[in-house]
Amino acid sequence: MKKNIAIVMGGYSSEHGISLKSGNVVYRYLDSEKYNPYRIVITKDKWVYLNDSDEEFPVEKSDFSLVLQGTKVSFDCIFNAIHGTPGEDGLLQAYFELLGIPQTSCNHYEAALTFNKRDLLSTLKPFGVKCAASYYLDKGDAIDEDAIVKKVGLPCFVKANRAGSSYGISKVYEKEELNNALDNAFSEDDEVIIESFLDGIEVSVGVITYKNQITVLPITEIVSENDFFDFEAKYQGKSQEITPARISTKQEDNVRYWAEYIYKTLGLKGYSRSEFIFIDETPYLLEVNTTPGLTEESILPKQAKEAGISLKELFTSAIVEALR
Repeated sequence: MKKNIAIVMGGYSSEHGISLKSGNVVYRYLDSEKYNPYRIVITKDKWVYLNDSDEEFPVEKSDFSLVLQGTKVSFDCIFNAIHGTPGEDGLLQAYFELLGIPQTSCNHYEAALTFNKRDLLSTLKPFGVKCAASYYLDKGDAIDEDAIVKKVGLPCFVKANRAGSSYGISKVYEKEELNNALDNAFSEDDEVIIESFLDGIEVSVGVITYKNQITVLPITEIVSENDFFDFEAKYQGKSQEITPARISTKQEDNVRYWAEYIYKTLGLKGYSRSEFIFIDETPYLLEVNTTPGLTEESILPKQAKEAGISLKELFTSAIVEALR
């Protein structure tokens, strides 16, 4: 008997539109011989099921079910395709854990931890994970530009602490640019992390659980046409994403080790995509994404393809592991 799969997409953040694209790709490629897929769009205003005619039907939040043509529809598994809140920061994960419905991403605590850049890096540093020097600010804090520059140097990156897709991020060359960059970051979150600039090769490393084994996918090298890997570079073709990456065997061994180590140490499951910059042969961690982009053009699906894993196999694997 085919299982009912809710593909949740949308969300409350600036990544809403990107999430819709990911969710619709999952809907299109999910194995229809094994699963009945349902597109569930979540916004602050409503949670709805969309049929193929884009008609909306409300979701019953008390047990995450639907009523279609007088029949109640419950779900065997949730495929999480929400980038940002509430699908990447632990809120939905906790909700589904309370309801006892399996879902494809990591559990709520690990999701909240990885989504918070400051907490993630602070947690991993004692385990030997290398990170850039950083400075933290919360909305309303006094801004000491001299102290910031002394700690992280120039140029530096000003980032919203809990945001993705390069929303709320700026590269700052002069002290006088800090206030505008902070305004941009605070427009996305009330917490900010300011990091020193690392000048090296940037790579993205996908780690998944596939056929009950933690699997490190082929590594992608990021070459941005812009000043850094910003929104335009990620989504508007202003970058090269080269898989496999043009790095040395030593660099590859090192970054594969640390990506898998982080996945295991944090107790992740499902998909993760970690971003690193090399300083010589040492990878420095930038961030970990636990609901990465899932379109045909996204990095992790391209890495899976390089490893011989089709989108159908990739998405089936996530459900199989969630149900295991």
